Amino acid sequence: MSVSVASRVRVSAASVLDRVPAPGPRALAEPPPGSGLKPVMGEPGLPFLGQTLPMFVDGLGFCRRAHRRYGSVSWTRVIGTQVGVVLGGEAISTVLANRDGSFSSARGWDYFIGPFFNRGVMLMDAPEHRHHRLIMQQAFKRERLRGYLNRMHPAIERGISGWPINGQLRAYAALKALTLDIATEVFVGGELGAEADEINRAFVHAVVAGQALIRADVPIPGAKWHRGIASRRRLEAHFRAQVDAHRSGGGEDLFSVLCRAESEDGERFSDADVVNHMIFVLMAAHDTSTITLTMMLYYLARKPEWQERLRDESDALGTATPSYEQLEALTSFDLVFRETLRMNAPVGMIARRAIRDAAIDGHFVPAGTLLMLQIYPTHRMEPWWRDPDRFDPTRFDSEHLDEPGPRDSWLPFGSHAHKCIGMHFGAMEVKAILHRLLATRRFWVAPDYVPPLAAGTGPYPADALPVTIAPR
Repeated sequence: MSVSVASRVRVSAASVLDRVPAPGPRALAEPPPGSGLKPVMGEPGLPFLGQTLPMFVDGLGFCRRAHRRYGSVSWTRVIGTQVGVVLGGEAISTVLANRDGSFSSARGWDYFIGPFFNRGVMLMDAPEHRHHRLIMQQAFKRERLRGYLNRMHPAIERGISGWPINGQLRAYAALKALTLDIATEVFVGGELGAEADEINRAFVHAVVAGQALIRADVPIPGAKWHRGIASRRRLEAHFRAQVDAHRSGGGEDLFSVLCRAESEDGERFSDADVVNHMIFVLMAAHDTSTITLTMMLYYLARKPEWQERLRDESDALGTATPSYEQLEALTSFDLVFRETLRMNAPVGMIARRAIRDAAIDGHFVPAGTLLMLQIYPTHRMEPWWRDPDRFDPTRFDSEHLDEPGPRDSWLPFGSHAHKCIGMHFGAMEVKAILHRLLATRRFWVAPDYVPPLAAGTGPYPADALPVTIAPR
């Protein structure tokens, strides 16, 4: 089997790191005397680069090594700044629960994606976060989801009917186009038409801009930060031009609902709020669903017995356009969905910043520390999961739900106050698309094929995941 591009980069990066001496382990800060807390240990890595290459080329391997050396909390330098690396359900949940207000979401995400997804609901702290979330929840109630599903079915039919019947499909690319089409139909109330490719590129550039080493709005070739800033301006202009029409109309798309949604006290979003939330929600809706669907296809292509199990369950519905309740009843779909989210969490990391001295899993974390809560690596590591690299949907059936992993270390949607507001929409969309695909196609990959993964919001296939398909 040929070596993937990602593998070659990983080997190259490892070779460089083997030849260049780096400072050894040291404490992030000394705990206060008598606190009983341990210091957070780690190492900065190379000058300027820190450990950016190992983190972004092979984040799972990096985190496994960090856990072996330092435990659940360690530190290093990544993309020009010092960060704390947090692993494991207990340590991550301590930060996400934020019971004493020690951790800021806004100040955590700001370093990575703040300029590109400014004032999205995920990038807010209480009480502002609670205020915006309560208004946004009006757009994600069950009756709204039923309406979105009715709008979704024609877009799914239109998209999948345009795929080849026989031959090879670049699944990631095809699904990204489909989920963007669905998002614009359901959330914006129409098709993007000629703008579709441009808007999609703008979202892609905004997502990856946070990985930039040169963090300045300078128009030089390949400058991720500059492309991200320009893409944010393009997205703002696109949505701002439509606010008045959606606010005055009676549409049932998300854009219109956000324009009209009110809190219990009668408060509404400003035009700027609506634009900010639309940019963030549209990105999250199609990017995370695309990653999840693509990797579900991969695992089902590798596991024909599970593909047939889901197809039989889907066929039993007896309809091409199932209702919300029928999709909820697809229990085997749920098992595969959950296990795929464990294997390839579409949001691989959650950012926070300590705004006062804090304790995480018995370690002293000083105020100002930028934290990377490692969801994807936690899902793929012992001691939290048995045989973590094996795809096994039965982990989530009723016989195994009391095991430690599923109970406290499965965090694809985050947890507590910032738990993903669109998670039920995402599950509905994934099931609806997969239901239609299973009804019309069979699919498989070469027995020795393993997708090379690149870093976006979560790990995604850098080769767009070539899948062989055939008619049912």
